[in-house]
Amino acid sequence: MLKPRILILHASGTNRDRETAWACELAGGNPEIVHVHQLRRGERRLADYQMLIIPGGFSYGDALGAGKVLSLDLRHYLREELAGFIAAGKPVLGICNGFQALLKSGFLPGDAGLGPATLTFNASGHFECRWVTLLPDPRSPCVFTRGMEEPIVCPVAHGEGRFISDRVPALEEHALVALRYAHEDGTPACGQYPANPNGSEGDIAGICNPAGNVLGLMPHPEDYIVRYQHPRWPHDGRGGLGLQIFINGVRYAAEM
Repeated sequence: MLKPRILILHASGTNRDRETAWACELAGGNPEIVHVHQLRRGERRLADYQMLIIPGGFSYGDALGAGKVLSLDLRHYLREELAGFIAAGKPVLGICNGFQALLKSGFLPGDAGLGPATLTFNASGHFECRWVTLLPDPRSPCVFTRGMEEPIVCPVAHGEGRFISDRVPALEEHALVALRYAHEDGTPACGQYPANPNGSEGDIAGICNPAGNVLGLMPHPEDYIVRYQHPRWPHDGRGGLGLQIFINGVRYAAEM
């Protein structure tokens, strides 16, 4: 079986693309880092790929807010291509800045009639860089978290990661909350800092669209894909690797 082609979208300021590419390679995919201008100029076609990842970083320097300018690219220049890609069922993953861009461009939570949501400044009032524990929701249709039973551990690194929406109950009712923050022992964070590092409503760390093929999350699963990346390795390294998110995505993409 051919390895699925994965487009890793780069914009000026993106800085997590190479780590993301390595995670895709370990997961069995064939990644290519593509600048957003290459798509706008027609040098690359999104339709030629089986999976899209919008990685973390500070796209366009977050000049107008985290992910704001990149969201304009998605909404105005790439809207038809991306909408068709998603409608075809192909998997899309937005990490940190990528999550911010997908949310602010309206591709998450998608056409579910659930109203707007945003990611705003952390409740702590400062940049958060720490390891967190994530609980996958087994009810979620998300293809990236399908079958996950143990908590995932990986770091966060953001200043604007607080998820807020007046429709959080509706998101939960539709099982669109794919990942939640938790304590190290796997118990729910219940809004407690620093287990919930940014004050997100409902401990929300990641959400998906109703079809389950688009996932956005604030933490960085690409930063924990081998055990020795854990800060307490080899004495600890508890919890599941973030690599499993990429493995699930690549396996699903291979069917496209």
